[in-house]
Amino acid sequence: MSIDWSGIQGQASAKEILTQLVNTSRIPHAFLFHGPEGTGKYYTAIRYAQIINTNNLTDQSVAIHNHISNLQEPYIKFIIPLPRGKNETESSGPIEKLNPEDIQELKSELQEKIKNPYYKISLNKANIIKINSIREINKFLSLSYSDVKYRCILISDAHLMNEESQNALLKNLEEPPAGVVFILLTPYSNLLRETIRSRCWMINFQPLDNQNIKKILSDYFNVLESVAEEVATFSDGSVTRAFELINNDFKSLKEKTISVMRFSFGGKFHSALNEFGSYLSESDSDSIKLLIKMIISWLNDIQKHKFKLNKYFFDDHLDTLDKFNSKFPDVELNDIIVKLDYLSSIIKNNINLNLIALNIVYELASLTKRINK
Repeated sequence: MSIDWSGIQGQASAKEILTQLVNTSRIPHAFLFHGPEGTGKYYTAIRYAQIINTNNLTDQSVAIHNHISNLQEPYIKFIIPLPRGKNETESSGPIEKLNPEDIQELKSELQEKIKNPYYKISLNKANIIKINSIREINKFLSLSYSDVKYRCILISDAHLMNEESQNALLKNLEEPPAGVVFILLTPYSNLLRETIRSRCWMINFQPLDNQNIKKILSDYFNVLESVAEEVATFSDGSVTRAFELINNDFKSLKEKTISVMRFSFGGKFHSALNEFGSYLSESDSDSIKLLIKMIISWLNDIQKHKFKLNKYFFDDHLDTLDKFNSKFPDVELNDIIVKLDYLSSIIKNNINLNLIALNIVYELASLTKRINK
């Protein structure tokens, strides 16, 4: 059987494994698609759900494909983290107690995901997969539908199931009904219980290369090729990261990174802190993490330049890298990179962002200060 994976960039190994399973008629009852965020796990899952329900592209198959891509039950059930509603109890439906604004936001985000499979759903205060959502699987399974061979249950951000939700899901995985395929998606498979992981076929998704990122940004987000090319270098192989950079004014972010480094290394603390100004509100914690990541990329470029390696992040600032290494040839950067990575990781713990910025500037300033002594 010829498998159509068109539109899904990269992931040759994952697609090959899934193709073999289809061609040998060995369809496992549960999968765990794991790997970095923004690498095509959702799109591949949707396409796979369509492929296993293909019958030589008859009119019926085409209709079923459309139902699946539009996330229509009872052909497919899509479970995602949701906010908690007012006075919600365990007997409430997953969205029963949500206010009208939350419901409208949910509908809008789902429509965006349907139109663009690489779009990342973002719902305010949606940080857990509710037990109510997992329990609704039983209602889904109770529906008998003869015109579809396999019905799929797609659980996005599966690592956000708490212990109770994972226990409830495990009961379904232990006694899987015929004609139902579970597909769990997560960047953090280690946060799932071993008893769940052991019942799933593990399909690994790798970071996308720059060409894949550029293609996706151009085809699905209408990003100019020149912008896509520059952002792809900093994306860590993730479409999600690339689009975050674009949404945070990548050009300005890049210039701000250079300014923070220049002022910090020069001991101009006030000027360096001013550069952090637009990132210091609590609502912009993700933005300051991007800035820290950019600083780490710049420090990595210093190391690459020192050893005459190619493929720099800041390839349009080679003169700056050259001047730094000429002035500070013996600087050691590993420790500061580890510290910056740590500072980025604790932002989610409601740490004061002004304090984070101060620590970053101090660490960068002390780096050259120690060399100058």
